[in-house]
Amino acid sequence: MAQTSTPVPARTLKLVALGDSLTAGYNLPGSAAFPPVLEQALRQKGIAVEIVNAGVSGDTVQGGLERLDWSVAEGTDGVIVELGANDALRGLDPATTRKGLEAIITRLKARGIPVLLAGMYAPRNLGADYAARFDAIYPELAKSHGLVLYPFFLEGIAGDRALNQPDLLHPTAEGVRVIVRTILPTVERFLATLPAKP
Repeated sequence: MAQTSTPVPARTLKLVALGDSLTAGYNLPGSAAFPPVLEQALRQKGIAVEIVNAGVSGDTVQGGLERLDWSVAEGTDGVIVELGANDALRGLDPATTRKGLEAIITRLKARGIPVLLAGMYAPRNLGADYAARFDAIYPELAKSHGLVLYPFFLEGIAGDRALNQPDLLHPTAEGVRVIVRTILPTVERFLATLPAKP
C-alpha cells in the first residue's frame, strides 16, 4: 500500500517591528498595537508569522540603533524598521537621522537579516527645506540598499481626527487597523523576498 506523506507545515516566520511609539502602541492595549494586529492580518491570509513588538515610545533613530542588537534576536527572518518620527518632531538634523538609519540597515544586512523600511514625512511646519531633506532619506536609502520601501507609515490616517488620539500624533486602535490594511500588500511583498530557510 502506498504511503501517503503528511505535508510538513510551513515554518513560522519570525519578524521584529523595530520602532517608536507608533509601533509600541502608545496609549493602546497591547493587543491593539501595530505588530499583533499585523500578525493577525497575515495569519488570516494563511501566513504563519510571529512579530515581536520592539517599539519604544520616544525613541529616535539613534535610540533604535543603540538597542538594535538585543532588540533583534538571532533567528529573526526580517525586520520592519519604523523610526524617524521623533527625529522630525524634534527637528534633528536629517543628516543624523540618515546616518543612524544607514547604520541600522548595514548592521542588519551584515547579519543576513532583510529590512522593510517604513518611511516617514517631516511635519510641514519645519519648512520646505527641512521637509525635502528629511522626506528623501527613506526612498534614497531603500534604493541604495535594495530594500522594500513603504513610503509613509501613517498613510491613510495622518491628520485624521477620527483615526488619531487627541494629540493627533498617535493612532487610535481603529487607526492602527487602517495602517495595517494599507501596509499589508507591502509586507506580503517583503515576505515573498525572504530567503527560504530550513
